[in-house]
Amino acid sequence: MRTAAADDDGTISGINVTPLVDICLVLLIIMMVTAHSFASLSLPMDLPRRAGGPELQVLFSVDLAPNDVTLVDGNQVDRIEEVMPLAREAIAKTPGLRATIRADPTVSHGRVMRVVDLLKQAGVGHIAFGAPAPNPGKKD
Repeated sequence: MRTAAADDDGTISGINVTPLVDICLVLLIIMMVTAHSFASLSLPMDLPRRAGGPELQVLFSVDLAPNDVTLVDGNQVDRIEEVMPLAREAIAKTPGLRATIRADPTVSHGRVMRVVDLLKQAGVGHIAFGAPAPNPGKKD
């Protein structure tokens, strides 16, 4: 009696699925391990919470506008490196200070991350990201 997988000359022409399944499982395990390591490298972010009362928070705001214009609490600074001493000064007055970074969509990612690094070096523990106020005269 002949089997369906055998040719006339006696060779087996079926596909062995076991090595294919082994390779797929190994690739799945590698992807799971690398995904876990990438997730641990991300930045922690403050998520909005339900308003629980009239708690007044003092915020240190940094606005990044186009053309390398940087505003700290509404006042323009000449260089982006001036953010760190101003943040240290504000932390000395208000421990547990929270910072908010608002950046124009045209601002580069590197500039935003530079401000994040400066705020962390200054000792700011909580950094949030906000959207810039819309310009009423400007159409998108």
